[in-house]
Amino acid sequence: MKCLLQIMMIWLSGICASFGQNTINLGLQLEPPNLDPTSGAAAAIDEVVYGNIFEGLVRINQKGEVVPGLALFWELSTDGRSYVFHLADGVKFHDGELFDAEDVRYSFNRARAAGSTNAKKYIFEPIVNIDVFDPLTVMITLNHARTDFLFNLGLGDAVIVNESSAANNAFNPIGTGPFKFDKWVRGNSINIVRNDNYWGGAPSLVSATFKIITDPLSAYTAMMAGDIDAFPNYPAPENLFLFNNDANFEVVIGLTAGETILATNNKKAPFDDILVRKAMAHAINRTELINGAMFGNAVPIGTHFAPDHPDYVDMTELYPHNLSKAREYLKDAGYQDGFTVSLKLPPPIYARRTGELIAYQLEKIGIHVEIENMEWAQWIDQVLRNRNFDLTIVSHVEPMDINIYANANYYFGYDNQEFQKIIADIDESSDPRLTSELYKKAQIKIAEDAVNGYLFQLGKYGVWKNNVRGMWDNYPIRSNDLRNVYFEGGN
Repeated sequence: MKCLLQIMMIWLSGICASFGQNTINLGLQLEPPNLDPTSGAAAAIDEVVYGNIFEGLVRINQKGEVVPGLALFWELSTDGRSYVFHLADGVKFHDGELFDAEDVRYSFNRARAAGSTNAKKYIFEPIVNIDVFDPLTVMITLNHARTDFLFNLGLGDAVIVNESSAANNAFNPIGTGPFKFDKWVRGNSINIVRNDNYWGGAPSLVSATFKIITDPLSAYTAMMAGDIDAFPNYPAPENLFLFNNDANFEVVIGLTAGETILATNNKKAPFDDILVRKAMAHAINRTELINGAMFGNAVPIGTHFAPDHPDYVDMTELYPHNLSKAREYLKDAGYQDGFTVSLKLPPPIYARRTGELIAYQLEKIGIHVEIENMEWAQWIDQVLRNRNFDLTIVSHVEPMDINIYANANYYFGYDNQEFQKIIADIDESSDPRLTSELYKKAQIKIAEDAVNGYLFQLGKYGVWKNNVRGMWDNYPIRSNDLRNVYFEGGN
């Protein structure tokens, strides 16, 4: 009897160990406003659902490469306008509905419809026709060749949804991915569980819980207490050295696609005057910002483009830190006595810390900054949607999004026909060399016009237990894709 009890105890302990090794707790600083990546602009949505719950025709991997997704392969016409996608067979949504080509047509027509709330409708604007040949074959025809079309289809805004469940995806997301939505405890955690019927092969993890930890000190405490196995985007770079000195953790410093900017309302006085914007550009001290707010873990930028991209133009010396020059520009603009502005800051710690330093720097040239800290919902409503702001600080985390400056109705209100023509030429170009030159020209133009204050490329600070494998080192897009994540030694 005693022997039997010992065997049972060993068996049960094995089950518990196996369960623990296949269940991961991840830290998430920002709680997403909803869980539908096709109807919200917040990057926190993709950090939970992209690649886990929802999938697109193609997928972006951690190297930034386009790889097959729900489309196993595709063919491109000689004129570069038509893509024929061949879809995976036997794929089902989490509610049991069968996925086929009609779901592709529905998803993209929904995204480009007049009433769509998709944050990146521009992805779908070139589409002129979607032809379903059979349940597993769909052709998408564009009005002209687009070199970035496939990459854009790999973003969270272009994931495939089912018509019967799309309306409820914000709070009960149903996709085709390797994990299914389980529950969301507001302000606390979001739980997803393994999809054992996943068409691409079930992942190693049984479940994953994203724990909402907004305070940087609490993030450190949770990691040290063992409550968190991995913090993919650790919010406190100032104490990374504590993990570096601990053999139980791995620290990986990578890059994101996030251009961090002092976004400026170009349609509102006095920021509609380029002299004022140039004055602010000269007042900015990037080195002070990076050392003070990011503890040295960021790369300075002088335009809205990632420094690791081959087409990047270094414009950081166009408006070097020069307070005398800044005051001179303000005087020429008629503001020798300065003025008062508001700075509306979203929740991320990089924004709050950088905002305090920006206020200090602008004060030196007579611009008095009143800081208003906001939650994401407030910021999206007041700043992004209604343009009710003077200045704000935010990281634009979508890759290759310089085209937003061609939208005169975008929140910072830059309306320049020369720049719009450059982007139109990029859209029409099928010549890689010409496209490269146009991207360089676009960077130079917005830098010269000092549309925004270009600060730094946001870093990604990953901290996880030393037996966690498969986490992303970099964020070419915002994603914590867990399909290949496992615990070394786990089942």
